[in-house]
Amino acid sequence: MVIKQKRKVHKLDEPILHEHHKRPTTRREFLGAGLISGGAFVLGDSLLLGLMANPAFAATPQSCGLQGSFTGKIPFIAFDLGGGANMTGSNVLVGGPGGQMDFLSTAGYNKLGLPGDMAPGVAEATPTATSNGDHTDTTFGLAFHSDSAFLRGMLAVTSPETRANTNGCVIPARSDNDTGNNPHNPMYLINMCGAKGDLLELIGSQSAVSGARSMAPAGSINLKYQPTKVDRASDVTGLVDTGGLVDLLSQADAGAVMDAVERISKAKLGIDGGTGSINATNVVKELVHCGYLKTTKNVEAYGDPATLDLFQDTNVTSILNEPTGITVDGITATLGQGFYEKVAAVMKLVIDGKASAGTISEGGYDYHNGTRATGELRDLRAGIGMGMCLEYAKNAGKPVMIYVYSDGSLASNGRIDDTADGRGKGEWTGDNSSTAASFFLVYNPGGRPALRSPQSNQLGWMRSTASVETAGTTPGANNVNLLAQMVMLNYLALHGEEGNFQLALNVQDQNNPYLRDENGNPPADDTRMIANGLGSNLDSLIAFQPIVPPTV
Repeated sequence: MVIKQKRKVHKLDEPILHEHHKRPTTRREFLGAGLISGGAFVLGDSLLLGLMANPAFAATPQSCGLQGSFTGKIPFIAFDLGGGANMTGSNVLVGGPGGQMDFLSTAGYNKLGLPGDMAPGVAEATPTATSNGDHTDTTFGLAFHSDSAFLRGMLAVTSPETRANTNGCVIPARSDNDTGNNPHNPMYLINMCGAKGDLLELIGSQSAVSGARSMAPAGSINLKYQPTKVDRASDVTGLVDTGGLVDLLSQADAGAVMDAVERISKAKLGIDGGTGSINATNVVKELVHCGYLKTTKNVEAYGDPATLDLFQDTNVTSILNEPTGITVDGITATLGQGFYEKVAAVMKLVIDGKASAGTISEGGYDYHNGTRATGELRDLRAGIGMGMCLEYAKNAGKPVMIYVYSDGSLASNGRIDDTADGRGKGEWTGDNSSTAASFFLVYNPGGRPALRSPQSNQLGWMRSTASVETAGTTPGANNVNLLAQMVMLNYLALHGEEGNFQLALNVQDQNNPYLRDENGNPPADDTRMIANGLGSNLDSLIAFQPIVPPTV
């Protein structure tokens, strides 16, 4: 007689504590267990350092960090799914050397939580509306399992136009389970590519050096870009202070008044743009003048409250059909819920060009609790978040690159969860770093990004047993630092700038075109220099043809 043990399905925001894991003690471990979530963090320029570094200390928009900041690079958003989420097989398809459709063995898919009758390549008894009829779905260019929870979430909030103009790439790559020693987060590397926002530099999701659960590659870090927390709509609108003039005058009239006040204040302070010596009195004068310059710019650019307000931006609210929200397979999503508000805050700042790059961290993805339902529900929510970013990019008419990663992965022993939310798939029963992968999606308003080669939706491959092949594939297959470099390379390639990869790794290189001031000089306080770990055959590590000129 077979005794079937009833296992607990954890609710979406319920923590997961495993008997065989030690009690969480660090912030990273609390996030992985779902005991805390991840906010978002922002960073501004150092005003005082900028003034002190300027020999001609009279305040200018450049010295105050107020002009020429947005570089027009493709917006970059990362999802850090803390705990070791399933990426492959049941979500994004990973195949053998022939690409995503070079299917694995039945045993391999069983390890990835798919019973034999749900394996890719097997005919579906009842195909979904968008599937290829064989448990595969290429609606977004990148191939997913037709019942992928990520896919179902993305489909729920995207239009046919968005899907048609999206493509993606998966990178099979091992990473350690349940450890902070995974330098997954590539945001500092994206910053080294010259990406810069109007208001902020990088946005992250934790008060950590990387701004996320996973670390950043050590050599890429410059602490002047470390983030500050923002995790709700009010934090976005609170980034700028326009004073009370816009309540009394029109935005244009208020801007004109502030411009006049700034000119008068400059005269009163005795600022003539000269080259006097730097001293405390002069620095204070410049700080005061910068305050007027900043307020003037803020009134002119953000005097209309709707400019930064998520709940007044119909490009945002229409995605989740506010105020009622949307319901997908039992999950109701509205902007009033923490995760979706956080996603909306980050995507709006980044895609609107106010920040250059951002990471959305979410905990609770260490979901190998002997059920399938827990992971399906959490993956579905993450998929809705990814879809929100794609749809907002379409609404805003901007391209976007979305990178999804997790620290480690997991596997199934083949036992089936036949509950409604388990969907007849294999239960997740343990950590397994050999099944790990990361993937990225690219939306291009001009049309679906074109592949570099017929199989470049997948860089690297898996063995038929569903383990990452680490020999003779990609440098990132067994090295997370180099996986982050591969993401950087692909970001540059979307601009047609892969030839600058080596230069971008050394900020002080005289031929490096990025992070330069108005005179073409590198910042004196940025000495980052990283060894190229990808070698010289870079074309084989690039997924797509360029989608934009060097600037958007």
